[in-house]
Amino acid sequence: MTTLLDSLFHWEPVAKLFRDDGYLQSMLDFDAALARAEASSGIIPSAVANAIAAKCRVELFDKQKLAEAASLAGNLAIPLIKQLKALVAAENKDAASFVHWGATSQDAIDTALVLQLREALPLISGDLDNLCARLAKMADQHRLTPIVARTWMQHAIPSTLGAKFAGWLDALMRHRERFREMQNRCLVLQFGGAAGTLAALGSQGEVIAKHLSAQLKLPLPQIPWHSHRDRLSEVATTLGLLTGTLGKIARDISLHMQTEIDELREPAEEGRGGSSTMPHKHNPIACAIILAAATRVPGLVATMLSAMLQEDERGLGSWHAEWETLPEIVCLTAGAMHHLANVVPRLEIDVKRMRENLELTKGLIFAEAVTAALGEKILRSEARELIDAASERAIKEKRHLRDAINDDQKIAEHFSSDQLDKLFDPRNYSGTTSEFIDRVIENYKSQKNI
Repeated sequence: MTTLLDSLFHWEPVAKLFRDDGYLQSMLDFDAALARAEASSGIIPSAVANAIAAKCRVELFDKQKLAEAASLAGNLAIPLIKQLKALVAAENKDAASFVHWGATSQDAIDTALVLQLREALPLISGDLDNLCARLAKMADQHRLTPIVARTWMQHAIPSTLGAKFAGWLDALMRHRERFREMQNRCLVLQFGGAAGTLAALGSQGEVIAKHLSAQLKLPLPQIPWHSHRDRLSEVATTLGLLTGTLGKIARDISLHMQTEIDELREPAEEGRGGSSTMPHKHNPIACAIILAAATRVPGLVATMLSAMLQEDERGLGSWHAEWETLPEIVCLTAGAMHHLANVVPRLEIDVKRMRENLELTKGLIFAEAVTAALGEKILRSEARELIDAASERAIKEKRHLRDAINDDQKIAEHFSSDQLDKLFDPRNYSGTTSEFIDRVIENYKSQKNI
């Protein structure tokens, strides 16, 4: 598989955690911590633990041989432990017999993944926090900036750009909360031995588990979870939900970047968004990458959910299906999150074009406002019929709705020129958007330091 696209779809600080060295070192960190925990529990001498920990360095291992052996062993932990024992035995034969004592390969692999997640998820959260902070400012700054609200991809009624930004922020704040809860609940130690009983450690199993938990600074669960994968699936689905929202925002931005709309634009800079053949193009590059991630991640999340069906105390095949799937979900989400956090604060906002687009329907987007106002003077049903008819005439004759209203005595007699000015002013038909924005920003302020 090519790695040439990694810089496009991934974000290096997160991606590097899941490459071979990061993966192997996390497993070695587990075994080094296990040796120290067993020394703290009096199971093995401290000198033995030190001898084992000294060899738990990824640069000492032959990765090519590990890869070749994994195809026969069924996982990477088994040949990794074999190489570790050989490295330890070369200097301390007695210490080698205590390598990985009482643990199983799944303990090392699962805990390694948790350690990787513990480093990766806060990096994603950091970008999420930065994006929320910026959107809170943008929502307030543009609370009165008129823009067309679009439903079913058609002009609907006036709204404000601040309301759009506040909607994005509100959704992202829910993801912040999910992230916090998910990490507290899901990032726990895996340590159960061959079948989740720690039988090989006798009466010392629980003591060693507590020491191992302290060594790795990972919470100790109530019971080993070898075949219960809800925690990892929760990580996957939480990331999937976040990526979905990132995709929705990217979809909005890309739609507003269309030549015919041109209200928002990704920042223009050297080498960004150009075409290989058309000099005039300014393509939504970040949006394309985010939308690609939002397209790919749901299928990967489905794989994680399917992999929950694991047999008895240890799963066959389903566990294996997780190994590449969850890291890819994390990396795609991190890449999408980083692209959006980088682009949104630098969006080019064309307020003039927004105002021009408000007039594209020649006043028809104010039909609801006029109907509501007329309905206060005559029967609402009659008001609706009159404005429907005026709208149809305006469309057919390609005239402004206000002109069609002025020509209809049954409507015109109820409004002065000043009243019609107000009805056809988008600033007067933004409803409770300002109150909504206040509530979202207040929620952000109350939550931002949690």
